[in-house]
Amino acid sequence: MDTIKSLNKWANTHTYLPLDMVRIALGVFLFFKGINFMSNTEMLMKLFEPVQNFAGSMLILHYVAPAHLIGGILIAFGLLTRWAIMAQLPILIGAILINFAGEMHTGNLILAVFSLLVCGFFLVYGSGKNSSDYYLKMQQ
Repeated sequence: MDTIKSLNKWANTHTYLPLDMVRIALGVFLFFKGINFMSNTEMLMKLFEPVQNFAGSMLILHYVAPAHLIGGILIAFGLLTRWAIMAQLPILIGAILINFAGEMHTGNLILAVFSLLVCGFFLVYGSGKNSSDYYLKMQQ
C-alpha cells in the first residue's frame, strides 16, 4: 500500500497536461472500440473464431464490449483508472494472442500492442493530477 501511495505522490508532483491528454485519448479510443464491438457483433465473432472452441468463449464475447465501454469512460475521466486498466489488460493481451492464433492483421496487432503499452504505463503512473480521482481525494 505504501508503494502505491509513493507512486501517487510522485505522479502528482510530476504531472503534465500531455500525459493527461494521452490518458483521455486512450479512454475515448477504448470507449469507441466498445461501441464498435457492440454495433458490429459479426466482426467481433470473426475475431474470436480461433478460440471459439474453448470453454467460456461466449463469456469472453460478453465481457469485451462492456469492459471497453465502462473502462473507457472511467479512464477518460480519471476515475478508478488503475482498476479500469486492470480490466482492460486481459482483453488487450487476448487481442495480441488472437493475431498469432488466427489470421494476422497487422493494424489490429499494432493497435493492441500500443494500447497495452499505454495501459501498462498508466497502471504504474496512475490517473495524474487532472483527474476525478485527484479531485475527489482533495475534497476529503
